[in-house]
Amino acid sequence: MPIEVRNITHIYSKGMPEESVALSDVSFHVDDGCFLGIIGHTGSGKSTLLQHLNGLLKPDDGQIIVDGVDITAPKTKMVDIRKKVGLVFQYPEYQLFEEDVKTDVAFGPKNLGLSEEEIDLRVRESIELVGLNYDEIKDVSPFDLSGGQKRRVAIAGVIAMRPKVLILDEPTAGLDPKAHRELLDTIVEIHETISSIVVLVSHDMNDVARLTDKVLVMENGRLAMESRPEEIFAEGDALEEMGLGLPDVTGLMYELKKCGIEVGEGIFSPEAAAEEIAKALR
Repeated sequence: MPIEVRNITHIYSKGMPEESVALSDVSFHVDDGCFLGIIGHTGSGKSTLLQHLNGLLKPDDGQIIVDGVDITAPKTKMVDIRKKVGLVFQYPEYQLFEEDVKTDVAFGPKNLGLSEEEIDLRVRESIELVGLNYDEIKDVSPFDLSGGQKRRVAIAGVIAMRPKVLILDEPTAGLDPKAHRELLDTIVEIHETISSIVVLVSHDMNDVARLTDKVLVMENGRLAMESRPEEIFAEGDALEEMGLGLPDVTGLMYELKKCGIEVGEGIFSPEAAAEEIAKALR
C-alpha cells in the first residue's frame, strides 16, 4: 500500500493578515513495508504533514495518492481512507473517554459497522498486541491506568481498525525510559504484525536511527532531506544548522572525525563504534 505525495502546499489562514505557509511543494514516496521517520525542528511542518496523510487536512495544492486512490480528490470518501490510515496524535491518552478499556478500544470498529463477534475479536487482539492483558484490563476505567498503559490503550483503539498505515506523532513523549523503550518495541511488533507502513515523528534521533528504513527532514515547511538514516545522519553540519542533533553514538563519531581521527560515518550502535575506533587506533 504505497503512499505518493506530490508537490503539496498548505497555507493556514490563507488570504488573512496572519497567513502562514505550513507546507511548501513537498513531494516523497513511501513503499510498502517501510518504517518511515520524520524529523524536524518545532514548527517545521511535521504535524501538518501527518494530518494530510489521512485526510484530516486538505492541501491547497498538490496530490496525495494512498494505495492508488487520490485522497485529495473532491469525491473521495474519507471514511474509506481512515480505515486504511490510522493516526495516533501526541498524548493520545487525552482522547480516552469511555467507561472501561474494552469499550474505548471498540469505538472505532463499531463505527465500521462490524459484527459484535468481529469487534470483540479485534478488541482482544489489539489490547494483547500492545502488551496488555485483556482479561485483567478490559473492565478497568482508562482513567485508572498508568500513563504508559493509557497510551497503549489509545494505540490499541487505532490498530483495532486494522490500518495498513499507522502514523505516530511523538508516541513516547513524556514517558519514562523503560516505558519509552517498551512502547517502541511494541510499535515494531505492530509494524511486523498489522501495518505495512509505519510513519514515526520523533525528536529522539536514537530512535529514528535504530528503527527506520527512511528519514524525511522537514525545515520551514519544506522537505530539506530524504534518504536512509545512515546518509541523513552523516550530514552533521547540515542537521546542526537546522537545529537538529545526531544519535548519541553518531555524534561521538562525528566529533572524533572533526578532530582528525579517521572513523566512519552513519554509525549508530556502540559495538560498531567501538570496532571503528579500534580500527582507527591501529
